[in-house]
Amino acid sequence: MNTRSWALLAAGGATMIYGLNHTVAKVVMPVYVGAFGFIFIRTAGAAILFWLLSLVLPKEKIERVDYLRLFLAALMGMCINMLSFFKGLELSTPVNSGIFATTNPIIILLLSYLFLSEKIGMRKFLGITMGFAGALILVLFGTQNTASAPNILLGNILFMVNSVFFSAFIIVVKPLSEKYNTVTIMKWLFLIGFILTFPITIGEYSEVEWSTMPYDILWRIAFVVLGTTFSTYLLNLYALKNLQASTVGAFAYAQPVIAIGYAVYTGNDVLDGVKTLACLIIMLGVYLVSKKPLKTNNKAKTI
Repeated sequence: MNTRSWALLAAGGATMIYGLNHTVAKVVMPVYVGAFGFIFIRTAGAAILFWLLSLVLPKEKIERVDYLRLFLAALMGMCINMLSFFKGLELSTPVNSGIFATTNPIIILLLSYLFLSEKIGMRKFLGITMGFAGALILVLFGTQNTASAPNILLGNILFMVNSVFFSAFIIVVKPLSEKYNTVTIMKWLFLIGFILTFPITIGEYSEVEWSTMPYDILWRIAFVVLGTTFSTYLLNLYALKNLQASTVGAFAYAQPVIAIGYAVYTGNDVLDGVKTLACLIIMLGVYLVSKKPLKTNNKAKTI
């Protein structure tokens, strides 16, 4: 396979892991590990893994001009993004988190328009509007709290925050991914992320009772650290090196299908009418945003 094919496969693999993660992580929280305690484990584990991996690779120095961008990427991707997603997942449901993940391409386009001067036509504007309309429906009407989802409204709002900052992370980290080795970027991002989140996460982490932790929970924690964190960031950064940010973001199409299917199949969530409607509206919006414009001939361009 060529480089582009490998990059598409990497983006697809990351999407598959992300889709499963919605349910895998939800089962752990909050009974065994609180959302913020989970972030301590996630950032610490990933930082250790990436730094160990860097020992067997050629050393690479980050240029001073990139320090600020590196810090902002860590703040958005390893701090605000992770904290809001896991707290949202603790309060809401796997299906809701999967649906909100589909808004990423829409938010990436909107941020590209605001900060990168990317043009937005009427079709893309309609797609953005539909995407946020679907998200609003889910926030306002998908709020039937349960014992496992005690505050769906707040959880859904946090999912929206997560989508905004994950999309911003994709845009900010893109130039770094083209300039440095993936492992070099990730070892610094997770180290900075661990330091930034430490004051927030250490409290819940200190409450974790490892001695009585069931095996079913241990493998889920390992999946989040090794799969959702270590592997997916490697796969996504590799994909970003060889694909446009909007192409990587478009894989969000598949994430709700995987997330919803796995959650319903394992009995950890249900798909009702409101969630279905919101998901369809958002995915239609994503389609309009991601659809390439029709090519016009030279004659048409001169009219």
